[in-house]
Amino acid sequence: MNETPTPTFATFDSDEAKWAAVLARDAAADEAFVYAVRTTGVYCRPTCPSRRPRRENAEFHADAAAAERAGYRPCQRCRPRELPLAQRHAQSVARACRLIETSDELPSLDELAHAAGLSRFHFHRVFKAGTGLTPKAYAVACRAGRVRQALAQQETVTEAIYEAGFNSSGRFYAGSNRMLGMTPQRYRSGGKDTEIRFALGECSLGNILVATSEKGICAISLGSDPEQLLQEFQDRFANANLVPGGKDFDAWVAKVVGFVEAPGVGLSLPLDIRGTAFQQRVWQALTEIPVGATISYAELAQRIGSPQSVRAVARACASNTIALAIPCHRVVRSDGALSGYRWGVERKRALLEREATQGDIAVLEDEHR
Repeated sequence: MNETPTPTFATFDSDEAKWAAVLARDAAADEAFVYAVRTTGVYCRPTCPSRRPRRENAEFHADAAAAERAGYRPCQRCRPRELPLAQRHAQSVARACRLIETSDELPSLDELAHAAGLSRFHFHRVFKAGTGLTPKAYAVACRAGRVRQALAQQETVTEAIYEAGFNSSGRFYAGSNRMLGMTPQRYRSGGKDTEIRFALGECSLGNILVATSEKGICAISLGSDPEQLLQEFQDRFANANLVPGGKDFDAWVAKVVGFVEAPGVGLSLPLDIRGTAFQQRVWQALTEIPVGATISYAELAQRIGSPQSVRAVARACASNTIALAIPCHRVVRSDGALSGYRWGVERKRALLEREATQGDIAVLEDEHR
């Protein structure tokens, strides 16, 4: 299963294709060639923001060295002898990430921007576009990773707290549940005392497994083999106390199955969402897509404010373990085609067809009111 969109690669094998890339300021062309302007004696990247020359005054060269051998000088705006802007931004973000990862305390935005060689505002925008997170959210995720590692290595929770860079146990415990999803003592034992109730059932899409923690639904899985569903569930929560749901749990399963058969009724059950800060942003946006509607991965990335993070958005969709309630099946490729789905493309198609029918019925009802 893979929900990541298939990349496409542009070719610039003719002057006509190169000129079209210059007019479009196509970023993919920056690695392929430079163009020079006979009337100014200057050469530029295809993405240069400068005013475009007349076609008859433009010529193309393989790289900066070739343009300079032909007697042209580099543009002062796009700086074609340096790395492309996207690569420079990637390097700046990487430097900031390393600084965050190696600092006991979160560096200020000014310090991070200075290390990246950018203004505060520009740095914040570039960092979020590159990572899908704000610098603060990235720092929190790094701190959580250090806490998990320290809890596994240190003899006591107190030692782990200080090893992870917290100056006081009070600050750590104030956010430990949010950071770990459970108390630090429970985390050290691998979630041993966490109770998760579950039940297997059937629906029109095959077998279904529903599981809940004390916080809400933590898993909804679909499949054709109930034994495989159960094994995957047990592997995912290997150290938790797994308890068959019982009769009082049947109502939860019935609501989920009812939602499968009639998506328009909604699913008003609490969810126990476990994921990174970025995944949770994506999953929250997924829950806001109306029944009967679809969006592309690129549109979803735009919706969460990270237009450059299309691949990361696709990975977050693929990592969703709560089918239907977090409707990753409503995300399609830009051309409308169905990409991979954790529980099978045919189930994704069936769900979308069912939801489209529900949406049509709702529209007709509204028209006759």
